[in-house]
Amino acid sequence: MIFGILEMFRNEPLLLFIITLGVACSIGGIPPIIERQRRRSIENDLPALLEALSDSLGAGLGLQQAMMAEADRNNGKLGKLLKETLAESHASSFDAALSNFATKSRSSQVQRVMHLISTAIEQDAPLRNILADMSRDYERLNDLMNRRESDLMGRSILIIMFVSVGLPFLIAFIVGLFAPRNQGFQLEDFNSSFTMFFGGASLVAIGVSGRMLGRMRSALWWAPLWMAVSMTIYHVGVLVIGG
Repeated sequence: MIFGILEMFRNEPLLLFIITLGVACSIGGIPPIIERQRRRSIENDLPALLEALSDSLGAGLGLQQAMMAEADRNNGKLGKLLKETLAESHASSFDAALSNFATKSRSSQVQRVMHLISTAIEQDAPLRNILADMSRDYERLNDLMNRRESDLMGRSILIIMFVSVGLPFLIAFIVGLFAPRNQGFQLEDFNSSFTMFFGGASLVAIGVSGRMLGRMRSALWWAPLWMAVSMTIYHVGVLVIGG
């Protein structure tokens, strides 16, 4: 069976290379996905953290005490990170702990919030009201971001599936049905050209998808894999349907 599959690709060394490259690059595309999920989990928990800190300050606790209480209560990634940072703050100042927390989060939202908190402390501003306002603002912001991403993700997947799966299968079916190889049609050059065309079309689809989502770099890791899928569907489809 394996030799039969390899026999289909004997005249397409470039396709075999792209398949190998696609598998290798897809491994490199996994860490950005994991990192983004971690960052978005932290950002989605941020409004609840700010609201809890505001309530704790209203109850008479200091900011550091409120953060320690919230670190014990929150079981998510944000709470775990906050607990680790506060544990390290015993060897440094509280301001340094806030800066360290913002850096470890690797989130622009958290870094912005920690900077505003540090500025409010220096200016002796009403921190409780500031935290409450930021909680509402970031909750609305994250809702909009999540809704936008959900909408664009559906469109992105639709573009990739149509260009990389549906279109090559449709053309392979038409070519294999109306110009089958077992009836003497010689279309090797034509099929090789169309195989390359669908690889290029998949690359463009991945680029458009990544640009829509604002994640071009991470999307390009998956480009060779989808190119290989598209090219393989057309190449194998023509051989199987055309006999």
